[in-house]
Amino acid sequence: MSAEVEFIAPEATAQEAAELMGELDVGALPVGSAEDLRGVVTGRDLLYRVVAAGRDPASVRVREVMSSPAIACRPNDGLRQAMDLMTAQNLRRLAVQDAQGKVVGWVTLADIARRLLVEDARLQQALRGLTESAA
Repeated sequence: MSAEVEFIAPEATAQEAAELMGELDVGALPVGSAEDLRGVVTGRDLLYRVVAAGRDPASVRVREVMSSPAIACRPNDGLRQAMDLMTAQNLRRLAVQDAQGKVVGWVTLADIARRLLVEDARLQQALRGLTESAA
């Protein structure tokens, strides 16, 4: 989980969202604030709901194209719970909210993959077996 979360305002333009995503090198941004999570805007949202629809990114507001509601897990949820929630909801990113609903983190498929690769001895052994048998 990343504890540093950048938000975009619902009234920001789709163009501003795309620019910020590019600057941060991320595929999605939570919309609103840590205390008021309104939704999530993804690169896919921008592509299909703005570009493919022929809309002007400089005039379309993030609130018009974001995915809502945002799905979240709790900080004490286990990795399996987060993965199950992401799978069930077909998500690549998940907000992490405390008991009061404040966003305290952001977990992505890349975060999960890194953790599994680093910490899962069975997975590392299986990958070694694959690479050794291919050589």
